[in-house]
Amino acid sequence: MSHDFLGVPDTTALVFAAFSLAALVTAWIGVVTGAAGGLILLGLLAMVYPPSVMVPIHTFVQLGSGGSRVVIMWRYVMRGTLLPFGIGAALGAAAGAQIFVALPTAILQGILGLFMLLVTWMPNMGRVGTEGKRFAILGVGAAFIGIFVSATGVLVAPFVASASPDRRNHAATLAALMSMVHIFKLIAFGVLGFAVWAYAPLIIVMIVAATAGNWLGGYTLDRMKERDFRLIFKLLLTVLACRLVWVAAAKLGWLG
Repeated sequence: MSHDFLGVPDTTALVFAAFSLAALVTAWIGVVTGAAGGLILLGLLAMVYPPSVMVPIHTFVQLGSGGSRVVIMWRYVMRGTLLPFGIGAALGAAAGAQIFVALPTAILQGILGLFMLLVTWMPNMGRVGTEGKRFAILGVGAAFIGIFVSATGVLVAPFVASASPDRRNHAATLAALMSMVHIFKLIAFGVLGFAVWAYAPLIIVMIVAATAGNWLGGYTLDRMKERDFRLIFKLLLTVLACRLVWVAAAKLGWLG
């Protein structure tokens, strides 16, 4: 079996097919649960590719996936959040490579995990201040932390949940906001140095698969009860936040 299927370096046909399926499933998970799809996909990519390849592939696929979700669910996007968040994300990405460079990733992960728990279980924290100011600050934080901790949708999700009147507003708006983060991350990473054309067949097929996953997720979401969505979202985000805190504590040697 070729180890460069369709010219993609170090990728067999089996791996190619597995990641295509993973893109579909994680996109569906992302819509139905309101979080975690991107994080799961990142973990799967990390099993095969080094960070220098994994992060750009993940970012391109998540941008394509998020963009298709926005197109499919555009009528549910809370448009008032877009401009302030976008301005904040641009500033956060620009600052990410220059500020707090010496701050250990473990500390950032721990802070992120604790913050997620607070906003998830104390929802009024996600409504402090005007919506414009709140999402501008959130944009700065998401793009800035995204330079160090790649999958930051879990940070944005609780704030979107607090502002969303409906589960479909949550899924559509989160996709729109994270698409902006991914665009600014690609610029900040200087991905021009990444051999994107070598991985283009895999990226394109994964984006197509993720689009199908988004459509299936939207279909599922229409048939879910709002109460069930909110419960699944809170429980999943709590597990992810606790895992971040645990990993951070382990890296810092606090667990013995």
